[in-house]
Amino acid sequence: MKTLIAANWKMNGDLSWAQKPEVFRQVFKVEQESVDILICPPAYLIPSLVAASKSLDISIGAQDCHFATGGAFTGEMSASMMADAGAKYVIVGHSERRALFGESDEVVAKKAAAVNDTGMIPIICVGENRGQREAGQADEIVGAQLIGSLPENTYPATLIIAYEPVWAIGTGLIPTLEDIASMHDHIRGILGTLFGENKASTVPILYGGSVKPSNAKEILALSDVNGALIGGASLDMDSLAAIAKCAP
Repeated sequence: MKTLIAANWKMNGDLSWAQKPEVFRQVFKVEQESVDILICPPAYLIPSLVAASKSLDISIGAQDCHFATGGAFTGEMSASMMADAGAKYVIVGHSERRALFGESDEVVAKKAAAVNDTGMIPIICVGENRGQREAGQADEIVGAQLIGSLPENTYPATLIIAYEPVWAIGTGLIPTLEDIASMHDHIRGILGTLFGENKASTVPILYGGSVKPSNAKEILALSDVNGALIGGASLDMDSLAAIAKCAP
């Protein structure tokens, strides 16, 4: 399984950022075949990034979508619209969507199903907050989110899971390597129960939570960590390339 380095630019960027994939490739060479690179910009930048990265072996994804195919949903964009724009992946259930916009596991599952229906791959995010971690509920919370956020009749080849401890996102706080490894093992075990161990072993599980060049090598070396979902550190191409170079 290749290591997936996924950049989540969140609500950052302008049209000039279409040059960033080329800048990235100047410091991270295409020949490093063990790593896949994905950039998820704001939706309006997707077509520009797709055009700019066409010959650079960089995939472009979306940060969210609506689960409906169309209708009276002012301000929303459907999965098919994201696919038409050129996206190959869609992040669903990010902790900011869950916390700021009240998205439930049921909504996330419907979004993931809509993404699958277009032929794209959902990156389904799960993670506990600090209170839940300190109360010893992390495994229970993440397990329930994972099961509740998977679409019906899904199968492993159409899934990516991202574990993001909510309290570590953008705070500089990092779980211990043992905590990260334990949670990824827990997630893999749940997938194994649902799909069987062999098929579950093919599902990439990304880690997201203040990943940066200084800690990426240790995190990406952990068992069952198959890549990273990177926020702030992915906005600078030198930083993103430095993280990608840490892939085993």
